Amino acid sequence: MKNSRTIPMTHSGSKNNVNKPRNIYQRMFHEFKEKQLGYSTIAIIGQSCLGSGAAMVLLMGETDMLLKMIVLFFVTIFCMAFNGAVLAQLKPMTTFNLLILSVVFSTLVILAHLI
Repeated sequence: MKNSRTIPMTHSGSKNNVNKPRNIYQRMFHEFKEKQLGYSTIAIIGQSCLGSGAAMVLLMGETDMLLKMIVLFFVTIFCMAFNGAVLAQLKPMTTFNLLILSVVFSTLVILAHLI
């Protein structure tokens, strides 16, 4: 082993793993928070397209008109809430949670009307 060319390993590297977020929500939020300006710009485009797709699928569906308008109201409000949070430069946690809420609700509306 005296002539070995391997790098000596220490076990002190395990201390760095303590600061890393453990679940996917925390990792995604940490990434969003670090680069909020870029991710907010991309997210506005993506969630607006998803919200408009949800509105289109909803209006093309065969459900009751009152129910359509109520669900369309919520799709619009959630999308506008995220866009407003970005424009108002709210805290990253609020903006990120509104993004998730908007994307999940629009996706559920699309899936509910396609099935």
